[in-house]
Amino acid sequence: NSSKVSLDSETMATKEDVQDPRIPKIASSIRVIPDFPKPGIMFQDITTLLLDTEAFKDTIDIFVERYKGKGISVVAGVEARGFIFGPPIALAIGAKFVPMRKPKKLPGKVISEEYSLEYGTDKIEMHVGAVEPGERAIIIDDLIATGGTLAAAIRLLERVGVTIAECACVIELPVLKGREKLGETPLFILVTSDAA
Repeated sequence: NSSKVSLDSETMATKEDVQDPRIPKIASSIRVIPDFPKPGIMFQDITTLLLDTEAFKDTIDIFVERYKGKGISVVAGVEARGFIFGPPIALAIGAKFVPMRKPKKLPGKVISEEYSLEYGTDKIEMHVGAVEPGERAIIIDDLIATGGTLAAAIRLLERVGVTIAECACVIELPVLKGREKLGETPLFILVTSDAA
């Protein structure tokens, strides 16, 4: 006689509540460097994750498992570390990889979107014609902090008629509230860091 399980929202476990067993290994492979690049910053260094072949493979696999067979035709990677994670995911799910670059890096005709930085503004650009209206995309980066870059990437793709299924990052710094800048676009992350 099995005991009754309460179905109220506080005790009901969902798929999202059960942590993937690969996540702790991924989290422990990310090195935190204090005071880089300036005092007070706790830098999340993913180069140590990339040196750990198992953790790197698991990171890619988790994203691939999530997006395979979901009608994603575009993986848009934000410069520069989105270029590390985006291409293997794109290849594995049969999507094209579209680089979202800093200004004056792409040789062809570009479309650009400006976003705010702590001091001043910056832009991201992509080639005109890289995506088609009606395509479904995910946007990938290594980390979401203030969310400005990802929000600009969303605006850029939406301007040309692309549907953003989700933004995906390895790490989130929730204290910086970047998720709030993404509007209705969902955010999928593997590791949450309390560093700022």
